[in-house]
Amino acid sequence: MNKEFFEIIRPGIHTTIQDQGRLNKYHIGIPFSGSMDQRNYLISNQLLGNNLNESSLEFAYQGPLIKLNSGKLTGVITGNVTFNIIRKNSKVDKGICYQTFEINDGDQLDIISTNRSVYGYFSIKNGFKGDYIWGSCSVNTKAKIGSNNGEKFSKDQKIYINKSENLSNQKKVNYFNSKIEYIRVLKGTNYNYFSEKSKKIFFSKEFTISKLTDRMGMRLEGNKIESILETNIRSEGLIKGVIQVPPDGNPIIMLSDHGTIGGYPKIAVVISADYDRLVQIPPGSKIKFKPVELIEAENLYKLYKIETENILKKII
Repeated sequence: MNKEFFEIIRPGIHTTIQDQGRLNKYHIGIPFSGSMDQRNYLISNQLLGNNLNESSLEFAYQGPLIKLNSGKLTGVITGNVTFNIIRKNSKVDKGICYQTFEINDGDQLDIISTNRSVYGYFSIKNGFKGDYIWGSCSVNTKAKIGSNNGEKFSKDQKIYINKSENLSNQKKVNYFNSKIEYIRVLKGTNYNYFSEKSKKIFFSKEFTISKLTDRMGMRLEGNKIESILETNIRSEGLIKGVIQVPPDGNPIIMLSDHGTIGGYPKIAVVISADYDRLVQIPPGSKIKFKPVELIEAENLYKLYKIETENILKKII
């Protein structure tokens, strides 16, 4: 039995194992899941020389307080995160994001909080032990699938590691989690099911991100969007980033653990290039939407991919 593990002293608000997610399973009702902020997740594994699909710990708002039992390893935290490494001798090292650090037997990692953001990632050399279901160890707590029986971690649990290994050379990268003025969207398949007044409101007014937001969906509050239909539409397939409008007029953006079918009209869909930054906007913040055409969305995604690849290449 593997004796190398982290003991959870404080679980944090929502700490789970994630990788890049489940591909091509929509036809059986399984969404992608996976890391919410793919770029920060990828950077964390690249800094450690891991396979880019290696398992990581994703945490939201407040992260865990964990203690290493046996071994010595190299880890890294990405995102806008405040954390400390509490050494066995009680010395406290202030953590630096995007820079690898060493953890020894008996050391504690205290991930205090994300700052003006939502998600952060803690990765270690060789990754964490995960349970692979449909090609991924990512946890979807709504569907109860993935590692840890599809649940977020709780106090006193153990997080097992694949193989402790300490890198001899420290690696770091300069990366800034940029903000954007607008969230860019494509018009949805049901765009014409909304009144001209509602369309104008959607693209001209600010919305507030509700506290009722999680990995499944982001609820928006503020200006009401009214459908010109007298009923919901027939349920049909959903994709990550699509924006549905239920009868109360408050839009809902489908996120990584979303349901795969829905019967609310879809006014728009967030472009893939803006998804990482969207999910990092905390509840209570204001957002606005800007329409783009398909060709522009495709070009922006190509640019996003090139930028990500260039960041990863700098680390090698």
